[in-house]
Amino acid sequence: MIAQQSNLDVISNNLANVNTTGYKKMRAEFEDLMYQVAREPGAPVEPDSMIPTGIQVGLGTRLVGTGRIMSPGNLQVTDNPLDISIEGDGFFQVTLPDGTIAYTRDGSWHLDGDGQIVTSDGYLLEPQITIPEDTVELTISPTGEVYVRQPGDVEPNQIGQIELARFVNPQGLRAMGKNLFLETPASGFPILGQPGEEGLGTLHQGTLEMSNVQVVEEMVAIIVTQRAYEANSKTIQTADELLQIANNLRR
Repeated sequence: MIAQQSNLDVISNNLANVNTTGYKKMRAEFEDLMYQVAREPGAPVEPDSMIPTGIQVGLGTRLVGTGRIMSPGNLQVTDNPLDISIEGDGFFQVTLPDGTIAYTRDGSWHLDGDGQIVTSDGYLLEPQITIPEDTVELTISPTGEVYVRQPGDVEPNQIGQIELARFVNPQGLRAMGKNLFLETPASGFPILGQPGEEGLGTLHQGTLEMSNVQVVEEMVAIIVTQRAYEANSKTIQTADELLQIANNLRR
């Protein structure tokens, strides 16, 4: 029952983030517990025969992991020049206040008072890019070049380059909230490069990658989890009834 409650918590978190930009749904992973072995399989009975199966009674299940499914989410067209989605593998890099680099698939960027590109929480894009205040047109290419056109310019000028990072095991990243992930030994070191190179995806300006949570799938999972929870509770009730019968035996 505890395992099914944990499974429900994971499903609930997925549904809560169905509209979270760049969110990757999670999946609860379980394993069976140790077994009580009353008779070893393969134990000899006679010189030429042995027990084929033995007697092993399991002690339940437990949660061992919450893996993330890194499949892409649907793209939503916004026509906002600072909205950028990644088609393929990779994460944007973000500089935290303590200098640590975090990683995100959330491409909803904004400008602060100094014209710097930041997240919704004010964290700087890494490498840092500053948009001039007199910019009349901002263009971001699929390979990450940032161009601006200012008054009097005929052609746009490149002012920066967006870099992406990918990991050998992105499921090993540690979620810290705010749509950000941190590197861990399980994820491996980040592999940096320009979009479209080193196995990295390309960028799409004016679009956002939405959550990859499918509401129908999660609702079905809730029903299955609820039925499993009910079945486990029924097992406890049945065991209690059997013990009650045994306690009420009369000679």
